[in-house]
Amino acid sequence: MDINEIQALLPHRYPFLLVDRILEVDPGRGGRGLKNITINEPFFTGHFPSMPVMPGVLIIEAMAQVGVVIMKAADGNANKMYYLAGLDKVRFRRPIVPGDCLVTQVDLIWERGNFGRFKAVGMVNETVVVEAEISFHAEVTGQAGAGAPGSQECR
Repeated sequence: MDINEIQALLPHRYPFLLVDRILEVDPGRGGRGLKNITINEPFFTGHFPSMPVMPGVLIIEAMAQVGVVIMKAADGNANKMYYLAGLDKVRFRRPIVPGDCLVTQVDLIWERGNFGRFKAVGMVNETVVVEAEISFHAEVTGQAGAGAPGSQECR
């Protein structure tokens, strides 16, 4: 899938769209996605100016976005919104820096009702640099009570 096909499935846009290409997809089951890391990424301005390193939370977000594309590519899932529900077994093996190409393999472990879990492995030059199990919650858009988490007024 190219960027236009990805944008048709994901609600994310710059600077938070963290998938450049889907290399393989088995809808609803697994696949591989790619994120090219360039010095032009906005987060490198402050993380860290003298030694640019991609923030771990954004690495996880990039991996989760690959998972969402895989799920939304399956029949009957186009009208669902996917939310991060939990992280387990997260391991960062080495920093991801400008010039790296992060290739993420995501495989569905299980799905029951509106919840599920992926196994995600991120590689740079075929070397594992990050691993995680990512849990998700899916809601049908337009469903009563559905909406962005945290949409209540701050007090």
